[in-house]
Amino acid sequence: MRHPRFYLICVGVVLAAGLWGLYWIPQRAFESAGLTGGWGTMTQTLGSVLLLLPFAIFRWRRGEQTGIDLPIFGLLMGGGYVCYATSFLLTDVVRALLLFYLAPVWATLFEVVFLKRWYGWRRVVSLTLSLVGVWIVIGKDVGIPLPASVGDWLAVAGGALFAGGVARADAMRLSGVFPVLFAFFFYGSIVAIILAMFLGANLGPAPDFSVLVDLSPWLFIFCFAFFIPTMAMTAWSPQHVGTGLVNILFLAELLFGVISAAIWANEPFGWHEVIGSGLILMAGVLEVLLAPGDKTESAVQDA
Repeated sequence: MRHPRFYLICVGVVLAAGLWGLYWIPQRAFESAGLTGGWGTMTQTLGSVLLLLPFAIFRWRRGEQTGIDLPIFGLLMGGGYVCYATSFLLTDVVRALLLFYLAPVWATLFEVVFLKRWYGWRRVVSLTLSLVGVWIVIGKDVGIPLPASVGDWLAVAGGALFAGGVARADAMRLSGVFPVLFAFFFYGSIVAIILAMFLGANLGPAPDFSVLVDLSPWLFIFCFAFFIPTMAMTAWSPQHVGTGLVNILFLAELLFGVISAAIWANEPFGWHEVIGSGLILMAGVLEVLLAPGDKTESAVQDA
C-alpha cells in the first residue's frame, strides 16, 4: 500500500532535487579555488566515502549490512551520476542535460519490464508534460539531441544507469538508508577512477596538493551538509514512492537551476523558461496527486 508519509517523502525528493539545482554555485566556488573539471566530482565522491567509512566499519564489526554487498545498485546509481557529471566535460551542457533528463522514460520502461507495473494514461500524460517542458526550457536551440559524441553517450548512459539504480532501490527491501548510501558513493568512486584512467585528459589540470589541503575542510563540509543528505533521500525514497515518480520529481533540479541561474548568474529567463518550468511542475503535481494507493498496482488492476 501507499506509504503513510507518501506526500512528505515526495516533498523531500523535490527539496533534494532543488538543492541539486543549486549545485552549480559551490561547484563554481571550488573551481575558482583551483579544483577544476572532473577533479571536483572525484574528490566529492571520495570525500563522502571517507566520511561514511567509520560508520561502515562499525556496522561491519556488528554484522550489519554496509552496502558493499550492493554492487549492482551502487554501480548503477553511483555510476550514473559519475557518467552524467563527466559528460559535461565532453559535450555541450545543454545536450548533456537533455540526454540525461530522458531518465524518467528509462525509469518507466524499467518499471514496466522488470517491476511489472503499469500506470496507464497517468504516466503517459506526466511523461509527456515533463519531457516537453524540459525541451522548451533547455532544448529550444538544439532540436532533437541525437547522441553524436562520447560526451553525449555518457549523458545517455548516465540517465539510463541512474534510472536503473532508482529501480533497483525500489525493488530492494532494506531496513535502513546507510547501505544504499554507502554503496552509491563507494561504487560511484570506483567508476570515477576508471573514467579518469580513460578520460584523464578531459578532467582538466590536476590541482596542487596544497590546494587540496586548503579545500579539504570545505569539501568535507560540503559532502556532509549537501552531498550525503541529498543522495540519502534520492537513494532511500524509490522503495517507498516508486521509480518513475522519483525520476519525474527529480526534474525539480532543472527548475531550481534555471531560476537560480537567472537570479544570481544573469542567465536568461523568458517565456521559454516560464512555460517549460510550468509544464514540468504540472507533471510532478499530477503524478503525485493521481498516484494509486498501492504502488504495486498491476496492469490488470489499472485496466
